[in-house]
Amino acid sequence: MRILVTGGAGFIGGHLAERFVTDGHDVVVLDNFDPFYDTRIKNHTVEVCRERADEGDGTYRLVEGDVRDADLVTELVEEADYVYHQAAQAGVRPSVQNPRKYDDVNVDGTLNVLDAARGTGIERVVLASSSSVYGKPEYLPYDESHPTTPVSPYGASKLAAERYACAYSEVYDLPAVALRYFTVYGPRMRPNMAISNFVSRCLNGEPPVVYGDGTQTRDFTFIEDIVEANVTLLSEDAADGEALNIGSTDNIEILTLAEEIRDQLAPDLEIEFAERHDADAEHTHADSSKASELLGYEPSRTIREGVAEFVEWYRANREWYEPLVLES
Repeated sequence: MRILVTGGAGFIGGHLAERFVTDGHDVVVLDNFDPFYDTRIKNHTVEVCRERADEGDGTYRLVEGDVRDADLVTELVEEADYVYHQAAQAGVRPSVQNPRKYDDVNVDGTLNVLDAARGTGIERVVLASSSSVYGKPEYLPYDESHPTTPVSPYGASKLAAERYACAYSEVYDLPAVALRYFTVYGPRMRPNMAISNFVSRCLNGEPPVVYGDGTQTRDFTFIEDIVEANVTLLSEDAADGEALNIGSTDNIEILTLAEEIRDQLAPDLEIEFAERHDADAEHTHADSSKASELLGYEPSRTIREGVAEFVEWYRANREWYEPLVLES
């Protein structure tokens, strides 16, 4: 298969590209290396993917460019059988300061991909959406019928992007699926995320910092579960035109998470607290039964199991990864 992964040097896109190359596919990655977080992590991801290509039957090509470049996007999409559209301007909090950029990248960039794909006979476009589309919960866990009332420009931009994908599927007969990810974590994760910060601070004798009182809850989803859901869409068409939750079906209070990481790594430290950001969601919790029904999706790790695995990876990769966390 010829697979285009936009944002393919990033956290999720990089893991997808690595898996596709390892499985013997021909992969093209489009990424603009936006310095939202330290690009050395992206460079490491590219090196890993190239190594996987050298070891097996897959091929890997990196194109440095932007999804806002419609001509470039069209050129790359026309060469692909599948498009995994992971490129986005990330970050809930920064979106409050610069909402226009989130519209430019997440909405207009997505329209470039969809416009390039309709009429090409492409097998499928898979779009990365987010639990941020739900906003304040009317009930938990969120199912796909829950109202979508995002409370941040980031969430609004992701909702607009997925609605366009589903609309194009309906009116242009373009096979497209939107996957609503719930707080993804794991190896090579963004260094400014709660789990990576808790682990880094504890390993360096610094107290973990919790924003707010810590009663906020999150449904953390391990990266390998995200990858498996995406891989299934290479052969499964039951979800075309749909938006699906992809979560762990488990959740945990942020304070409890910080305490458990602290107790495992540095039990003498005291938790510190800082002001909570208004744009942060109060709670996330996924009902992934629709993905289970349509894709056979089942999360493989509980939050505690996944965090333990991330800590093990962190220790093994501490020499190169930890400086990036500390600098961010």
